[in-house]
Formats: sequence, structure tokens, C-alpha cells
Amino acid sequence: MSNGLVIAAVDGSEHSLVALEWARTEALRHGAGLMVAHVLSDSSQLYAGRRSSLHDRSEPDAFVDPVAENLRALLARAPELPAEMRYESLEGSVPEALRVIGAEAMMLVMGSRGRGGFATLLLGSNSRAVATSAPCPVVVVPHGARSAGAAEGASAGRVVLGLHAAETPDDVPDFAFAEAAARGTAVQVVSAYAVPPSPVALIDSPFAVITPEGLADGGDGVPAEREMLRSQTERLAPYRKRYPHVPVEQVAVPGDAAGSLVDASRSAALVVVGRHHPRVRSLLIGSVANAVLQHAHGPVAVVPPLRDDGRQPGSP
Repeated sequence: MSNGLVIAAVDGSEHSLVALEWARTEALRHGAGLMVAHVLSDSSQLYAGRRSSLHDRSEPDAFVDPVAENLRALLARAPELPAEMRYESLEGSVPEALRVIGAEAMMLVMGSRGRGGFATLLLGSNSRAVATSAPCPVVVVPHGARSAGAAEGASAGRVVLGLHAAETPDDVPDFAFAEAAARGTAVQVVSAYAVPPSPVALIDSPFAVITPEGLADGGDGVPAEREMLRSQTERLAPYRKRYPHVPVEQVAVPGDAAGSLVDASRSAALVVVGRHHPRVRSLLIGSVANAVLQHAHGPVAVVPPLRDDGRQPGSP
């Protein structure tokens, strides 16, 4: 993992303050610096630009960001702060401003919704846009009503990794193992295997599937699970070697992995998923990552392919 900054994207809302506390704890855990970044509101940006253009000598040279000042005061009461602290007031749209500063980040942490979000939505538009486009891992921390342990940094519990053994870029498991090593906890690896279609073709349900229990007589369910676990083991071998003190738990589930990852998020320190397939260069987030972001009960890290080939140096 990069030795860059942990960036906390805040707007003063309660959701962003929960994310700020998570980011503070994370920076201390990794011995990293913490940047507190606030994107100025449209009205503040217009005011600052107008004052600058008038060159009024009676006005102070620098624009005082009230949100940043409040955050400085809030963090001054924290029990411990990282050795390096930075505050940045940014201009532009939220996704674009955070995308630019994310280039130097170990990770970017933000709340699931900000001041502009609808109360009925779990994931706000800015959170979704940043998770989709940032050049660094983005951790979305749900609000307190969704996750009681979020404010404490979710130190307890394992790190849960959603892994497609053949397609997930190496950046994703590398991030998960590094997080587990920093916490002194285990990685639980969850992969899904395909469930064969039902032999009974139904006209109004052409994509019907049967459960593994329904395959018991034919004996096809167990081999599919066994093969997935074998693929997991092969894929995880470099990480077991690189992180020998991190315990690994392997889980293979039928069908879509998203539901299992959401269930695991109730007790996990962090759920780690890839953003999308490394060869798909689009602004669409993958279906599993999207479902987990929408429904998770704890922090979720969305990790993009950080290298053009999606591979870490020295990986097979």
C-alpha cells in the first residue's frame, strides 16, 4: 500500500464527522499523515472569487473557510492526532476536486451522505461519484444509525474481501491484507460460484436457478464449491507469503457474492471490493461494489486498479 496521506473529505455534516473520526484512527494505525479536505460550497466559491477580483485592501488576503476552522477546533479535542496534519479548502465540484487530490492519497475517506443528500438515501450522489472515479481507494463510512461502531474506527472484527479469483486486480487483495495486518486481524475471503440453471425450462422464468441443496442428488454442488476454494487458494498464495501473520478464512458462496458481503459487513472492520473489471474503462461501478455500498452496515473500501495492468509488482 502507498505511504501517502489518508484524506478525510468533510462538509461539516454529522455523516462526514463520523468519517473524519474513522480517518483519524486509520492514519494513526498506519503511521500516515491526515489531510482534512473541504470542498467549498458554490456560494463560498462565488464570494471568494468576487472578493479576489475586486482587490479590496480592506478585506483579508486569505478566505477563511468556516468549516475548516470548526474542524480544526474539533480535532484539537481529539485524544491523539497524526504527526502530519493538513487542511485544504478546495474549489470546483466535489467529485472533481477530490479526484485531483486523491492522486497522492493512501485512501480517501468520506461519509455515505453529506449535507446535500436526501435523508431517505443511504448513499449520496457525491459519495457514489467519488467512489466511481477517484484514483485511490475510497472508504465510505455509513452514518451512525447504520453502523454503531463506525465512530470508533471499526477496530474490531475481520477484514472481509470480495474476490473474483480470475478477474479481481491484485490491488484489491493487497489493500485488504495490508489493512488486516495493520489491525492485527484476519482476512475473510468471499467468492461466489455459479449455480447451474434448472433443468426444468419455464417459459415465464428462463433464468431460474436451483440451490445447492437441489443439486445434492446429482453431486454437482460440492465440486463447484471445491473448485472455487481451490482457485481462491491459488490466487491468495502470494498474499499469504507476503503477510504470513495474517490469518485467512476462505468462503465460497453460491450465486452473487453481494448478499454475503453485506451480511458480513455487520461484524466486519472493513469490507473491501474492487471497483470494476480492470479491462472495463467506464464510469460505471461494478454491480457487487454498488450493492455493497448501498446496503453495507459498516465501512466499505472500493479499490480501483491502481496500475494499468491491475497488477502489483512481483505478482504472478
